[in-house]
Amino acid sequence: MKIDAHQHFWALGRGDYGWLTSELAPLYRDFLPDDLTPILRANGVEGTILVQAAPTVAETEFMLGLADDHPFILGVVGWVDFDAANAAAQITRLAAHPKLVGLRPMIQDIPDVDWMLSKKHAPIIEMMVASELVFDALVLPKHLPNLLALMGSQPALSVVIDHAAKPEIATGQFDEWATGMAALAKSTSGTVKLSGLVTEAGAQWSVNQLRPFIDHLLDHFGPYRIIWGSDWPVCTLASTYDAWCTATDQLLAGLDVSERDAILGGNAALLYKIGETS
Repeated sequence: MKIDAHQHFWALGRGDYGWLTSELAPLYRDFLPDDLTPILRANGVEGTILVQAAPTVAETEFMLGLADDHPFILGVVGWVDFDAANAAAQITRLAAHPKLVGLRPMIQDIPDVDWMLSKKHAPIIEMMVASELVFDALVLPKHLPNLLALMGSQPALSVVIDHAAKPEIATGQFDEWATGMAALAKSTSGTVKLSGLVTEAGAQWSVNQLRPFIDHLLDHFGPYRIIWGSDWPVCTLASTYDAWCTATDQLLAGLDVSERDAILGGNAALLYKIGETS
């Protein structure tokens, strides 16, 4: 099964997408299952992981409702306020839904770079582990040392690094990101999402521009700790879905069939326990 392990839906009228303004004109409209279904079919994608785009429990409930109505949504990565007094209770309630597979605090938008290391979050992390939920780490290169510390202190927590930690591809800044990712690959069992990279490269991206970053991930994480996603519709700021699929095929051409199949679906199914939740 080919799985898109990172895509979004939103309905502007819901009113909780603070980052989504009219300045992002291509994205400033509703994106819902009927928009994505023909694109998935055209690219042979059989299922997706739907990921939060708003820091509210209400949006998580909205996504779970979409998953109930659309079988191709194999799992939902939602959100809870880790700083709320009732965070553990919220996780318990939401995790009762069989398609909740992970949680994603929007770390990239939190001013305190040390937020993830707060000791008060330990009970929340423990609840995630007990509920078998994946921690989707939405981080930037500057967060990688702290993510390494968090994962070292919580070895039972299943972690995937969204968008490969958003390397600054457009400006060619490689070293800080590469060092941080290599350390995570060596010292943790974490996985990484091959998603969002065309957006970081910009509208003039090319396969050759992406290749050093992909090769670095393959060299350090290997093909069985990388999962593929589109970051649709955000990716449309720089690329069509079809173009990203074509680029992926070119970037993974050196792998054997079993390795490509793992990245394009098998690893996501294992990480998010798809066979157990759908």
